[in-house]
Amino acid sequence: MATLLHIDSSVFPHGASASRSVTDAFRKAWQEQHPDGTVVYRDLSTEPVPHITADAHTAGFADPATHTPAQAAAFAARVRLIEELEGADAVLIGAPMYNYAIPSTLKAWLDNVILMGRTAMNEGSKVAGTPVTVVASRGGAYGPGTPREGYEHVQNYLAAVLGDALALDVDFIVPELTMAPHNPAMTELVPLYEASRDRSLEQAENKAKQIAQRLAA
Repeated sequence: MATLLHIDSSVFPHGASASRSVTDAFRKAWQEQHPDGTVVYRDLSTEPVPHITADAHTAGFADPATHTPAQAAAFAARVRLIEELEGADAVLIGAPMYNYAIPSTLKAWLDNVILMGRTAMNEGSKVAGTPVTVVASRGGAYGPGTPREGYEHVQNYLAAVLGDALALDVDFIVPELTMAPHNPAMTELVPLYEASRDRSLEQAENKAKQIAQRLAA
């Protein structure tokens, strides 16, 4: 049975979040393909994981036999998150742009699961090659050729940590202009937002099916 690790990080609940609507579409299509599969779900907004601490960080580079009680407890929490990632056949991440970057809760999760010599910088890593779909929603337009292209620090950052450090197979779905329905100054952009939303929902469904077919091959 295939396992999907689904991570959401939007501060907005279902029905009010652009990234959640797209991850929901992906998950629904995934479960249609894997009715007997498993979905491990983490909502980092409602149940954030601990930010990395000195004990959690240093424990990752020390022999477990030498861990202090504080290091052992902090590292055990990291290992639980790492094992969820290692056990996933596919990963789905909702990563809305807040102030040009990812939510701090998602950064905390990444800091916990990136462990040098195990999940990162390790050719034999259990996570290497795992397909990960990132829904990188954003309120404006930050694509190539736009005035704010240089402010795009979500895809650039996640491509580096997920693709380069963790060696995951990364793909992005980008719903943009999500503030258009809420900002009077962006009213004329609503049709472009709606087109982006619809395209993203379709991409999510198609991507879930493609990954399912890939895993079944």
